[in-house]
Amino acid sequence: MIEDSTAADWWRQAAVYQIYPRSFADGNGDGIGDLQGIISRIDYLVALGIDAVWLSPFYPSALADGGYDVDDYRDVDPRIGNLDDFDELAKRLHEARIKLIIDIVPNHSSNRHRYFLEALEAGRGSAARRRYIFRDGRGASGELPPSDWKSVFGGPAWTQVADGQWYLHLFAPEQPDWNWDHPDVHAEFQQTLEFWGDRGVDGFRIDVANMLAKKLPDELPDFATLTLEGQYAEGAHPIWDRDDVHDIYAEWRKIFNRYTPPLTAVAEAWVPAHRRVRYASPEGLGQAFNFDLLRANFDAPQFRAIISENLDLAARSGASSTWVLSNHDVIRHTTRYGLGPEDATGMFGPSVGQEWLKAGGPSDQEDRATGLAQARAATLVTLALPGSAYLYQGEELGLPEVAEIPVGRRQDPTFFRTDGEQIGRDGARVPLPWTADGPSYGFSSSTGSGHELTGSAPHLPQPEWFADFAVSVEDGDPSSTLELYRAALALRHRLQTDELIEWVDLGEPEVLAFRRPNGWLSVTNFGDTAVPLPEGELLIISSGDPSELGAYATAWLQQ
Repeated sequence: MIEDSTAADWWRQAAVYQIYPRSFADGNGDGIGDLQGIISRIDYLVALGIDAVWLSPFYPSALADGGYDVDDYRDVDPRIGNLDDFDELAKRLHEARIKLIIDIVPNHSSNRHRYFLEALEAGRGSAARRRYIFRDGRGASGELPPSDWKSVFGGPAWTQVADGQWYLHLFAPEQPDWNWDHPDVHAEFQQTLEFWGDRGVDGFRIDVANMLAKKLPDELPDFATLTLEGQYAEGAHPIWDRDDVHDIYAEWRKIFNRYTPPLTAVAEAWVPAHRRVRYASPEGLGQAFNFDLLRANFDAPQFRAIISENLDLAARSGASSTWVLSNHDVIRHTTRYGLGPEDATGMFGPSVGQEWLKAGGPSDQEDRATGLAQARAATLVTLALPGSAYLYQGEELGLPEVAEIPVGRRQDPTFFRTDGEQIGRDGARVPLPWTADGPSYGFSSSTGSGHELTGSAPHLPQPEWFADFAVSVEDGDPSSTLELYRAALALRHRLQTDELIEWVDLGEPEVLAFRRPNGWLSVTNFGDTAVPLPEGELLIISSGDPSELGAYATAWLQQ
C-alpha cells in the first residue's frame, strides 16, 4: 500500500487495479456487479496488495457500449448503486489506504444525456445543437450522410435525426460526439471533475483522450483520405490527436491542482509513442497509457525496445511510464500469448484472435499452458519496471479469454455493427469466479464467504472451466497465479526505487535482464529451453521452477 497517501507523486510507481463494475462482484443477486459488491471485496484488494483502484464507468447508461454511453456524468446507475454507495466505497478504500481513480468519458455522451435531448428538441441551427456536431446531409434533399466516414465500432459514423440533420458519432450511434468548441461542454466537464474531486476521488482515467478536439472543414474529406497515413501534418488531423486538445487538459490541470494532493489523471490515447509525451506532461494530464507491451509478442527484442523507448519518453515528459498487458478493451493476455505470435494488436482486440473467437475458442488453437506461463513471466517483467503498473481484474487469476458466448448473449456494439466480423470485447468482461461452485461461481455473493444468493444469472455467461480459476481454488496455493501476484506486489512495494534500470547482458539471446539501482535483478527467459539462473544472486521470486530459469519464466534476484 502507499506509505504516504498525501504525497503528490503517489501515482508515479503505483500498482493500479482496474475494476469493471458490472463484472467484479454482485452484491444484490441481480446478475450485475455493483458498488456494494466491490465494497464486500475490499479485503481481497488489500490482500492483493494494490495501491489504487481504477473504476470503469458506473454512471447511468443504456449500456449501448458497456457504460461508456453516459447519461449523467454526476450520478450512479441505479443498477450499480447510488451516490451514498459511492461515498461509502471511497471511504472504505481510503481507510484501506487504496486510492480511487474513476473513468471520465469526454469524447461523447449518450443520446439520452440532457444536452442531447435538448439538441433534438431545439432543432436546426440552435445553440443547443452546437454542443454536438450536427451537419446537413448530402444529396438533393439531404438524404445522404455528410460523409462516408465509418465509426470505430463499424458502420457509418453519422446518424440522421427526425428533422433531417445528421450527427457525428465516432463510436456507436448512441454516443454522439461533443463539440469541444462550445463553452457549455467545457463547463459540463469542469463541473464534473469538481463534483467527483469534492467527493474524494484521487484521479481520473480519460477515455479516448486523443479525440476530443476536432476541426471539421466545410467540405469533409472522404474516409480514405481521412485515414490515409501522412495526409495531415502531426497535430493537425481533423479529428485525431490534434495539438489543440492539450488546451483542454491545461484547463483541467488547473482544477486538479486545487486539491491536496493534486488529482492525478491518465490518458487513454492510442497515438504513436512520441505523441504521448504531451498528454503525460505536468501541465496536462500528467500520465498516459503505454499500450506497447499490450500489442507486443512475447519476444525479448520487442520487450527491450519498448521498455527502453518508454522509459526515455517518460523522462522527457516528466511523468512515469505505465505498463499494461490487459484491459477491458482487448483480449486477455493469457489467451493472446497462448494463440501465438501476431503482427499487431488492434484497438479492440487482436486480429490473430478473431477467427479463434468466431469459432468459439477450440482448444487445439490455444496453448493455454504456454499462454499462462508467458503471461506470468510478462507480469513479473512489468512489475519489476519503474512506473505505474495497471492490472485488469481477473488477470491475477490467470483468466483466459471467454470465447464461448452465444450470439444472443453478446453485448459489444462492435459485434453487431460488423455483423459478427469482429467478435468484440465481451470475452474479457465476463463476471469473475470467486468460488468453484454455485450458479455464478460466487459472483453473486455479498459476504465473500462463498454463500450464493438466489438471483439472476450473470449478465454475461461464465464457462464451466471458470471453476478452475476461482479465487477459492487459488487462494493459499503457492503455485497459483493469484499467490504469484500477491507475492510480487508485496516485493515490488518493498523494492521499488528510483525510476532507472540498467540492462544486463547474460550472454543468452533469449534472456532479457535488467537491474534496478538497489541491486534488484529481473531476468526473463523468452525461449523454450531452460537456462541456469545467474550465480551469486539470491532468488526472491520466480514465475516458474525456482531451481532454474525455465522456458517462458521470469525470476527476480537480489545481490
